[in-house]
Amino acid sequence: MFHYYLDLALRSLKRSPGLTVLMILTIAFGVAASMTTWSVFRAVSGDPIPWKSSKLYVPQIDMWGPSARGTNTSDPHWGDPPDAMDYGDAIALMRDHRATLQSAMYMISPAVVPTRPGTHPINVSGHAVFSEFFPMVDVPFQYGSGWSAADDERRAEVAVISGNLNDKVFGGGNSVGRTINVEGRDYRVVGVIGKWNPQLKFYDVVNTGGFYVDQEDLFLPFNTAIAANMRNDGNTNCNESPKQPGFVGLQQSSCVWIAYMAQLDDAAAADRYKSYLTGFTRTRYPQWAPNVRLHDLPDWLDYEHVVPRDTKVSLLVALGLLLVCLVNTAGLLLAKFLRRSGEIGVRRALGASRMAIYAQFLTEAGVVGLAGGVFGLLLTGLGVASVGVVLPKEIADLARVDVTLLFTTLLVAVVASLLAALYPTFRASRVQPAWQLKSN
Repeated sequence: MFHYYLDLALRSLKRSPGLTVLMILTIAFGVAASMTTWSVFRAVSGDPIPWKSSKLYVPQIDMWGPSARGTNTSDPHWGDPPDAMDYGDAIALMRDHRATLQSAMYMISPAVVPTRPGTHPINVSGHAVFSEFFPMVDVPFQYGSGWSAADDERRAEVAVISGNLNDKVFGGGNSVGRTINVEGRDYRVVGVIGKWNPQLKFYDVVNTGGFYVDQEDLFLPFNTAIAANMRNDGNTNCNESPKQPGFVGLQQSSCVWIAYMAQLDDAAAADRYKSYLTGFTRTRYPQWAPNVRLHDLPDWLDYEHVVPRDTKVSLLVALGLLLVCLVNTAGLLLAKFLRRSGEIGVRRALGASRMAIYAQFLTEAGVVGLAGGVFGLLLTGLGVASVGVVLPKEIADLARVDVTLLFTTLLVAVVASLLAALYPTFRASRVQPAWQLKSN
């Protein structure tokens, strides 16, 4: 029976090619606009580590006190602690070690000198972290592993590098045990990271903004980087100027520039850790009441407004455009279906039920939707490739055309056309055969 309705639909669409093309284009443009913006929104708002995000937490500590809160009480974050830590608090938290896994970290951008003669230094980006960083965020290794806690303590000159940097410096292969020169110092490679470039950079939203498209190529021990005077390449926020100049002065100041993440395996552990933070702050800053926060990763990404407002607005606008396209398509289908009232009357007089009329015209609408979806796939691909015109490059680069997007585009097109056809089909099924036969 479906083959019969499909044949009727194709015959009807061929009889009015101009109207058919117009409906297909309307559906295609509406679906392509919504799917293009959805691909961007999906990329920037997804859970970057869904199997573990509920166990990863970011603490906040008020090391500045009430005097630093300002007067803008309308700010939703007014009264909240800074979103990063100063050096003293970060090291104290690491020393107390109240989480299952934890790491303070800051951004570095040193120069790496290849061993091959005649090659120029390579500017790389990365982080200074503690050994527990790697198991905490599930970094995959192609060769070797991270360094040990003992390496942290003794400020060992060891390094973990990306596969990309491994190819550039060593020509690929297992480089564990070999030496890499960073800023004039030799570091022993202990691990080579496999394919890993998470977007978002969830482990350090404060310094990366969440979107840092370039792959991080180098990880060094936190204490080793501090001892080597390897300067911070991330954000620095100061309530008052450091009393001493330079990197040493930054370490001795109350300026915040260090990101911090802890793994807490259940809600009870999180409650205990927050209580510990309260006591920690009361001890270090007795001059004011403790002011602490503890966010799990999804809450932290929301708190930091990682998903840009422009992306949300663009999605709403695109959905509005899709709705307009649906209304227009419904109007075109209504005109087309009612123009065939005589045909409907004859079919009803010959015994066709209203359900048969529904099936016939919904099949026709489905064919329009499928054709619109196929054309919408081309427009969606073009839209994803061009999204950088209206959005920042680091966000636009995250949009991808994948199987899920292709399937969703087709599904949305067909469903949208069927929704648009519901009222026209209802009106068509209500045609009275006696009136049509009498009038003809």
